[in-house]
Amino acid sequence: MHRDPDADALGSSLGWASYLIKKGHDVTVISPTDYTANLRWLDGIDHVLVYERSSDQGKCKKKIELADLICCLDFSALSRLKDLGKVVQEAAAIKLMIDHHLEPEHFAKWMIWDTNAAATAQLVYALIKEIEGDLPTREIFDIPLAESLYAGIMTDTGSFRHANVTPDVHLAVADLMLTGFDSSRVHRLIYDNAPLSRLQFLGYVLSQKLTVLPEFRTSYMVLTEAELQKFNSSTGETEGIVNYGLQVENVVMSAMFIERKGEVKISFRSVGSFSVRDLASSHFNGGGHKNASGGRSEQSVNETVAYFLSVLPQYQQALLSVD
Repeated sequence: MHRDPDADALGSSLGWASYLIKKGHDVTVISPTDYTANLRWLDGIDHVLVYERSSDQGKCKKKIELADLICCLDFSALSRLKDLGKVVQEAAAIKLMIDHHLEPEHFAKWMIWDTNAAATAQLVYALIKEIEGDLPTREIFDIPLAESLYAGIMTDTGSFRHANVTPDVHLAVADLMLTGFDSSRVHRLIYDNAPLSRLQFLGYVLSQKLTVLPEFRTSYMVLTEAELQKFNSSTGETEGIVNYGLQVENVVMSAMFIERKGEVKISFRSVGSFSVRDLASSHFNGGGHKNASGGRSEQSVNETVAYFLSVLPQYQQALLSVD
């Protein structure tokens, strides 16, 4: 899965691994970096190797070197693996990519790629169903596997409120729910399962760090490494905060700049016709989806934000024209 994995990356990877294990395969799930606390309930996550952990790095390299097949889920460019990318690139194993992001690199022999899919977990669901043919859902999926795929689909659709929700999404979810899992429990574990410190941190960001630029219909937030340390913010605790910027009246683009470990991670969100993917790929070495993208900068956080503000006028007309 990609670095800083979200619920779709983890859910699709763990779900696919669970299915392959049921088929008798020896499977190892590897994440380039650590994952967030609110996803530690997912079935099989205790066995995930994390490449950035010194205790796991050698194990990851050995598993990749000896693998017959490397399944690359929820990313379409090896750069999304951070330091693990080179290890995967040099591995002799056949590579399978399962993904729904735009403009994939052609590093894999086999590609199951569809930008119309709302989530990679949706593609994994469809692949399993195709393999199994006419078998009843309850004979294919157990509750933990269904929960993993549901978590990925639910989060990548913004709890089914984004424009990527199609009839196929609802049909896939309805089919998975035939296993009998509690969908409200999954939602609660992901979204209503934060420590008090995270809510206090969120309050600080929204009250002190949110800037609105009405002339560009844009909001942005900036978090320094010192601020993250002050609130003891761990990996993933900033996940989703960028979305709050879109709740401001008349705002159509939200950006969040996070200084961590010598780089600035940038999250972009938009609504309607405005493509943050184009902005991210043109100016911040990033990409993703039309309305949800990311980027990175090796400049200081102040220089990065200043550059962002300097390019905004190029997009003013497009931002103002969003319905």
